[in-house]
Amino acid sequence: MTALWTSQDAQAATGGESTQEWQASGLSIDTRTLQKGDLFVAIKDVRDGHDFVAQALEKGAAAALVTHLPEGVSPDAPLLIVPDVLGALEDLARAARARTAAKVIAVTGSVGKTSTKEMLRVVLAHQGRVHAAEASYNNHWGVPLTLARMPVDTDFAIIEIGMSHPGEIAPLAKIAAPNVAMITNVAAAHLEAFDDISGIAHEKAAIFSGLVHGGTAIINVDLETSKILWDATPEKKVGFGTDSSADFFLEEVKLSDNVTVISATLNGEPALFKLSTAGRHFAMNAIGVLACVKAVGADIGLAACDLAQWRPPLGRGTRETIYLDRYAAEVSLELIDDAFNANPTSLAAALEVLAAAKPRNDVGRVRIGRRMAILGDMLELGDDAIEQHRKIATLESVAQIDKIHCVGPMMRALFDEIPDQKRGLWVATSQELVAKTKDLIDAGDVILVKGSKGSKTALVVDAIRKLGHPAPTLE
Repeated sequence: MTALWTSQDAQAATGGESTQEWQASGLSIDTRTLQKGDLFVAIKDVRDGHDFVAQALEKGAAAALVTHLPEGVSPDAPLLIVPDVLGALEDLARAARARTAAKVIAVTGSVGKTSTKEMLRVVLAHQGRVHAAEASYNNHWGVPLTLARMPVDTDFAIIEIGMSHPGEIAPLAKIAAPNVAMITNVAAAHLEAFDDISGIAHEKAAIFSGLVHGGTAIINVDLETSKILWDATPEKKVGFGTDSSADFFLEEVKLSDNVTVISATLNGEPALFKLSTAGRHFAMNAIGVLACVKAVGADIGLAACDLAQWRPPLGRGTRETIYLDRYAAEVSLELIDDAFNANPTSLAAALEVLAAAKPRNDVGRVRIGRRMAILGDMLELGDDAIEQHRKIATLESVAQIDKIHCVGPMMRALFDEIPDQKRGLWVATSQELVAKTKDLIDAGDVILVKGSKGSKTALVVDAIRKLGHPAPTLE
């Protein structure tokens, strides 16, 4: 077992006291996913992690990080006792950051954080040892957990930082101490917690407060709030976007059924490359990713080629074929699963992808393949949420969509605004639509499912998947 943390190192980092010597090969906050040899961190979140220490040790945890001896645990069990578990986890994160020579890239933004993190993981994997969280661990415990899990010999670390309220980003950015910090965009997400979008911009810009001296800020120059971002740091700034003055200039994007072809000028050099998925928003993120690659001294040409290997993470534009007949591959539909989250910016991007998709005719009972959107409420948009839902009807891409089904009270505003021939069903909850799913869809369709997580449109995604069969095989 390679030790990620020894009891001596962890004590030095946290100021805690170990009951005995131990070595841990990883960290865990969840007994369901804990691996033998992990240090179990008894975080208090929805549940108090101290209630699960005995179980963690039974499953093979090397030790547990606790504030006291938990009930049912022997006094001679391997424990690291500290005054505050979350504070100690942050201490481990700082120590892990300090002991590595890794180039750290921090990413935030209203949309696209996880997709950008995963792009960076893919393109840097051929150029060094990459460390990044396996999920969207971007909050007050997720960021320090990701850093504390970082091996000493990491070459590149990618840290996703999120927020839902003011004051959340700066402390996490300072723990991460990034060499490069990127803001994907600033949009009307979590607007209920801010006075206006400029407040969101200031909060996002707080990521730059963590930059190491001489670090680089990667900034989207196409935003109405770009100046706020640009003025937020004295460190080196690199702009990306569709403005020709940008250091990383996105010249042209061509969307086809499942490919994005990108023409760009990257730091003065012309480039042509592709993504193996459709999306103008993905193209913009890719340009920012290449700016990050350049900033950490990696090979930008190799990275541009490797972008074709990236696929959207589950629930964020993932595209898959659902086979409706176990024997005939052509009796199938295309599902675009974008049900993890939604705001007006990300919904507009997703609808553009759907508009570029190519349904297939003569394979289903309807005979004509359709572009179909199943849209749930966009949450946390503030006082004008209803109007923001209604304005979706004015997007050019809506003209290319054959049928729109709406879920939730706010989506009623969009439903009432779209032309009669495009209206499918309106229901108050995703659960109501699940029972009707089989009758709504057909072979040949391309179906986008999108909504804020709280609208539970993921239930509709699951219902569509359950109608499928394994891919037919040729004998």
